[in-house]
Amino acid sequence: MKKIVFIFLLFFGISLTAQDHRIPLDTIVVTKNAVVIKGKTVPYKVITGMQPVWNDVGEIIASLYYTYYKRTDVKNTAKRPIIMSFNGGPGSASVWMHIAYTGPKVLKIDEEGFPIQPYGVKDNPNSILDVSDIVYINPVNTGYSRPVVAKGKKLDKSLFFGINADVNYLASWLNTFITRNNRWESPKYIIGESYGGTRVMGLAAELQNKQWMYLNGVIMVSPADYKVLRTGSSIDYALNLPYYTAAAWYHKMLPEKYQQLDLSEILPKAEEFAINILLPTIAKGGFINESEKIVIANLFSEYSGLSTKVILQNNLEVSPSFFWKELLRDKTGQTIGRLDSRYLGLDKRESGNSPDYNSELTSWLHSFTPAINYYIREELNFKTDVKYNVFGSVSPWDNRNNNVREGLRQAMAQNPYLKVLIQSGYYDGATTYFSAKYTMWKTDPSGKMKDRFYFKGYRSGHMMYLRNEDLQKANNDLRTFIENSLSNGKSAKY
Repeated sequence: MKKIVFIFLLFFGISLTAQDHRIPLDTIVVTKNAVVIKGKTVPYKVITGMQPVWNDVGEIIASLYYTYYKRTDVKNTAKRPIIMSFNGGPGSASVWMHIAYTGPKVLKIDEEGFPIQPYGVKDNPNSILDVSDIVYINPVNTGYSRPVVAKGKKLDKSLFFGINADVNYLASWLNTFITRNNRWESPKYIIGESYGGTRVMGLAAELQNKQWMYLNGVIMVSPADYKVLRTGSSIDYALNLPYYTAAAWYHKMLPEKYQQLDLSEILPKAEEFAINILLPTIAKGGFINESEKIVIANLFSEYSGLSTKVILQNNLEVSPSFFWKELLRDKTGQTIGRLDSRYLGLDKRESGNSPDYNSELTSWLHSFTPAINYYIREELNFKTDVKYNVFGSVSPWDNRNNNVREGLRQAMAQNPYLKVLIQSGYYDGATTYFSAKYTMWKTDPSGKMKDRFYFKGYRSGHMMYLRNEDLQKANNDLRTFIENSLSNGKSAKY
């Protein structure tokens, strides 16, 4: 469909062809298009560009690159949901869900998610644009987003690079965006992938308490919860076990009695073992009875595909990085992927405790990087010589005072409308699906709001949507969640 392009340069404008490699701090480019979703044509416009971040005294301290998809055949936006979308890292651009999951365009990849040349994008018949408008936001130093530093001054990293700083400035930015685009009446949702799970838990409270913006839904895709993740605690080690079972099942490394079961049959058994047997055993440390330790190690072996010997050598505390290296060591000598353990890698040496590289991430960058650069420049007509940061420098990242889980609980308690959906891939070894379930359980220890939490699992990895079958399922689950979390005229009360 022919596109109509409008370019607006506002405030502090600098030409898009400027030789100093800067982008205007406040600018938009508008294009129009249409996509067929579920057999029906959905016309839309795309607003992409830069929107500033201001400090408390009105000075611009950063400008964020965003892409906003708005359905154009809907006259009343008061009933039209809008989803504010983030990826993770921290330091990752909002590229992954943008051109592979929820947006009207997706990568040209095969059915299982592997790269295909020529690179590019195609229409996404599974996009949720039929039921919700979407804006993809790139935090500072990701995409084209950059801090603004006065001449002669140094960047104050504490303004952006930390759990609480991140949610603070992003919440303020979202207030401006919602105001500029007249979306205060609309049902609002935030979605975050990986570290974005931490981000949106924090944003739920920050938006409600500091920006007076009340949400209908929070969606966490393969969420990272740093209260558990990589803490080296007994809970951390135990929660990884069901993921080991899933990955071993996929690679046919389980004993026959488990291998012949469907994944849906074996995972509940692995979860039961992890919580009720493995966790209390690991908690005993070196003071466990030796015969009991051997019995547990044998069970661990049956649920993981690893030998009892290496499990005992690791004192029942098997790290994911060791698992990725060890599972196929004596079978094919290959490693398995971190973010998606269906992917295989080749290391220089079969010995060692961790893979040389992330086989799945190199495959994904193979597909995403050329596609997003082509799409923004050639189809959205946003042209610049500034580098698009798929990953940008955000270190050191301040993880102190991490209370986002409690923030989400309080936001839900104060807002009866607010519901939560968690989506995870069973083969994700970075932010495992069972850890995501644990986060869900611990967010509401009272259990009084458990009917407002929903969990969905998929037979793929961290980016479950790269597998076409799960792309369809996951988007349909989003549609259902959105439809079920609309107020439909009901009062916000208990």
